[in-house]
Amino acid sequence: MLDSKIIFIGEKESFISRVLIKKVQDSGNAVSFVPWTINDINANLEGTSLFVLFMDDENRPRDEVMHFLTDVMEEKGIQMILAGDQHDINVIMDKIPGELIYRTFPRPIDNAAFSETVDEYIRKANTGEFRKSILIVDDDPQYLTMIREWLKGTYKVTMANSGLQAIKWLGKNKVDLILLDYEMPVTSGPQVLEMLRSEPETKSIPVMFLTGKGDKNSVMAVLALSPEGYFLKGIEKDELLEKLNDYFMLHKG
Repeated sequence: MLDSKIIFIGEKESFISRVLIKKVQDSGNAVSFVPWTINDINANLEGTSLFVLFMDDENRPRDEVMHFLTDVMEEKGIQMILAGDQHDINVIMDKIPGELIYRTFPRPIDNAAFSETVDEYIRKANTGEFRKSILIVDDDPQYLTMIREWLKGTYKVTMANSGLQAIKWLGKNKVDLILLDYEMPVTSGPQVLEMLRSEPETKSIPVMFLTGKGDKNSVMAVLALSPEGYFLKGIEKDELLEKLNDYFMLHKG
């Protein structure tokens, strides 16, 4: 059974929407039909993995509902499947960012293909494929483990205990953000950043420094290297998660 909660949004339940919902439920997914009002959607948001927007009889949700759904999807890192007439799908696609739309199903809808697509999405969501990826680089194994535990529920997290290990890993893997210890032996954080910026494959990867020194001179030395930002190592879990979320919200795409 797949671990999921899917909100099926429509003006009202119809024969076609009930058939699609039954098909998805048969795969072990929890599906709720919700009318397309902000209050109804908001009341059913907790634990949602996927939105399905079903449009029938040339009816579409109001713009304020689509703005609300866009904000929710961006905040929670979830996507939407669109189903209905091609014209209605095209109108909705002009109203929300393309990266939030997982797939579209113009009518007549292939029920089996629709169910398979939902299952595919849920599998990817459960394995963290849609999560932003963060590489943590620090020579302190206890600190590495602690930060990984803090972040692993929200992000795909990889650890490296030295700058050279990080460089080697990045030769074969991609990442959305690097959290880099400023003070490391052998190869320091600034040296690692210099190496990253000297290579075409890694020069554009955002880097934020982790530093244990919060005095003015130390902070100025960190900022002089023009990272995306920095965190003091004494930061609490909730503040770190909030700041990382703010960063990714500001750097969408």
